[in-house]
Amino acid sequence: MAVTQRRGRRIMMTGEELNAFLAGQRTCRVATVDEEGRPHVSPLWFAWDGTSLWLYSITRSRRWAQLRSDPRIAVVVDDGHEYGELRGAELSGTGVFVGEAPRTGEPCPDLEAPERLFAAKYFGMDRMPHDGRHAWLRLTPDSVASWDFRKIPQG
Repeated sequence: MAVTQRRGRRIMMTGEELNAFLAGQRTCRVATVDEEGRPHVSPLWFAWDGTSLWLYSITRSRRWAQLRSDPRIAVVVDDGHEYGELRGAELSGTGVFVGEAPRTGEPCPDLEAPERLFAAKYFGMDRMPHDGRHAWLRLTPDSVASWDFRKIPQG
């Protein structure tokens, strides 16, 4: 995984911390841009496989249409309520569409692992239910910045 963080090294997550954090969180915020460069940010469920973030998006969404025109994407996953509890990660790069769109469950070896992770995480199931409205997007980040304010000395 690419890590390009320069500032805040003392509060950045280690690779192990980042993997555990991304695997445990449920919602991310996905940023895309339209043809005129206007940003659009929306929440989405995801799965993390240790290398890539797998986003399960409605294919008739604004986000999906924008990514079809411009595959650049940034995603933020964060957590914490009080200042000293804040932690998170920003991952950015190019989104890649994987499998059929919308997804109906046709065999796709590239989707076996992310669908298993996603189904267990959100549905408590072994197999992914398909509704014919969603499809997969993979983000293998070019850059990652993370922070964990719990590492800031208190007092």
